[in-house]
Amino acid sequence: MKHLFTIILLATSFSIFSQENTTDTIKKMDKELDEVVIEKKKKAVERKADRTIYNFSDQSQLNSGSLMEGLKKLPGLIISEVAGMMYQGKQLQVYMDGRPLNIYSNELNAYLEGMPANAIEKVEIITNPGAEFPATSGGAIINIVTAKNAKRYLTATYSNGYSYTKYTRSRNRFNNSLMLSAANKVFSWQIQGGQNYSESYTKTRLTDNDIVVTQNYSDNISRFYYLKTGVKFDFKKDRLLLNYDINGNNNNSFVQANGNGFTSDDKSKSKRYYNDVMAIYQKRFENPETKLDFRFNYNDGNSNFDLNSRADNNPVLDNNSHQKYYQFKTDYSQEIDLLDKTKFSAGILAEQLDFEAKNFGIENLDYSRTILAAYSEGQATYKKFDFILGARLESYDVKGTTDTDDLIPFRQTRFFPNATIQYTLIPQVYFKANYNKKISLPNTSALNPNNTSYQNPNIGFYGNPYLDPTIYNNYEVELSAFEYFTIGYSFTHADNQIINRIISTPNGAASITQNVPKVTYRNFNFGIPLPFMLITKGLTETLKMDFNPDEINFMYIYAGNSKQIIDGLDTKGIWNMNAMVQLLLPKKVKFTANYMTSNTGGNYYYYSIEKPLNHQLDLTFAKKFFSDNLSVSLYLNDALNTNRQEFAMAGTNLNYKTKYDTRRIGFSLTYKIPSKNKNSQETDILNNDKKQEQQNILGN
Repeated sequence: MKHLFTIILLATSFSIFSQENTTDTIKKMDKELDEVVIEKKKKAVERKADRTIYNFSDQSQLNSGSLMEGLKKLPGLIISEVAGMMYQGKQLQVYMDGRPLNIYSNELNAYLEGMPANAIEKVEIITNPGAEFPATSGGAIINIVTAKNAKRYLTATYSNGYSYTKYTRSRNRFNNSLMLSAANKVFSWQIQGGQNYSESYTKTRLTDNDIVVTQNYSDNISRFYYLKTGVKFDFKKDRLLLNYDINGNNNNSFVQANGNGFTSDDKSKSKRYYNDVMAIYQKRFENPETKLDFRFNYNDGNSNFDLNSRADNNPVLDNNSHQKYYQFKTDYSQEIDLLDKTKFSAGILAEQLDFEAKNFGIENLDYSRTILAAYSEGQATYKKFDFILGARLESYDVKGTTDTDDLIPFRQTRFFPNATIQYTLIPQVYFKANYNKKISLPNTSALNPNNTSYQNPNIGFYGNPYLDPTIYNNYEVELSAFEYFTIGYSFTHADNQIINRIISTPNGAASITQNVPKVTYRNFNFGIPLPFMLITKGLTETLKMDFNPDEINFMYIYAGNSKQIIDGLDTKGIWNMNAMVQLLLPKKVKFTANYMTSNTGGNYYYYSIEKPLNHQLDLTFAKKFFSDNLSVSLYLNDALNTNRQEFAMAGTNLNYKTKYDTRRIGFSLTYKIPSKNKNSQETDILNNDKKQEQQNILGN
């Protein structure tokens, strides 16, 4: 009886959350013109066969603060110095508005810390990339979408945020952004720009058998700016989309350090400039399901890092790099008369990346990579079954030189299959199984032999230009219900996995990048919503109600276990846990509490977790004013000041501790300047989606 009651309770919670049959409401705006406006209430979470979509724009607990802070609150997403960026045990490749961002490591962290979260529309995590995506995506993709919709009149949205911390002294952060857009029958345009200023504090300590190798205190100042532009031209059925983006960082750090046999006082300065150009021509036919797209993408990035001693004004590090990326691809898709519904797609791709690195003006790495690819994929529906079967062929030509010798060329052609089967148990309840084979080429941050982080007499940070690609075989099964409930298990076998680790050296320690011959990943995850009205109103009354699940009091609980098995290393799994509570207070104030933690004793590769990872409690109060045009949030992150990291390094006696100024109080606001124009047709011109008529799928 006890087990039966539990099953009934779980099933009831799923059925309650499924009552959002439709959130479209039609309002009469003008009887003479017989106009209507369709307002679609966005879901907080939306699940599709290959991805999970998180709505940032309407979720105050996610869009208060920086994009990095918002991402860390997503269930199953881990961001840390040791793990990088992982989702349910899979390494993520980062996309922005449907195209590869092509920045990594410290530069990626600076970008995510600088981008305000209230400038983000949604985040898509593509856990099962199909054949249309590059096989170099590895295990999974995270696509950060900043695009808004351009309406057929001038619209403007202003966003602002401020936060404050006090660790040793007061520090401030603030950001501003503005979005303008308009459209007519011929073309539409959009401009989105902003800035972020951030002061932060970091304390680190590395010991070897209780001997202090290095102890650092860093005062950091970061300046970030961005501008995103888009224009769309309509030619009857066809359309042309043009995008230009620019962003950059100008960061300073003042680092005081001491350790075994030394003291230092240094200043580092890092500058990064990034430009991206995109052109897409979309050819359409009489049958709206037949599509042909041509796309060209170019981006260019420059990065400079200097470290100078403030004691004697001598330079310690002077490193810079330059990267150019070109991509051309074309995609074709059409429906065919087979089974209940079948769609066929195919495409080709050509890609070139050039990267050079210099140390004190002397080039010590010249690297180039060319990829040619072709794919085909079929998607079919038959009764309660959905099938996806695809194949991708990619050819690689990788070469380069260092200041001492040539790199070993990598010239191969590889075949990458993928298959997914999904069965609908009952409406909105699905069981899915997936397999795909992928590859991950070493990114330019890992290849860069130069130190772009920090150095003192006892520690250094180094890349490795001799890294080999990683091959992944990914397997996954998942049961999902009504968007919010999931239970899944995934298994990945990786050959030549690229990892970062800290090793002992005669002078102290070094952070290096290397290949591990074989790594096996096992991940289990579980998420369930628990509406409070089951307690307050009882089961009978709850089932009578019609409501939006995003507008009720509830708790969402998520737990995931990840284990990485490495030959010759005794590893244990890590439990990552997340609990989110939403309460609707009087005066339409929404309160959200988000608690994250992990167990200790588990491993991320060669790092053993000594203190709970990302252990913190975040509180957010949000309210809307002026007919919902003004959204205001007050938040307190890491309310208990518990977020700190400590790791033991396997195979050494090293112990690493770090603390950031994570306890932060602040506010965020977004104001949509109202317009009296009732023509509300929308078009998306910054999110370059070749399939947006059907669903939000990246054009890759």
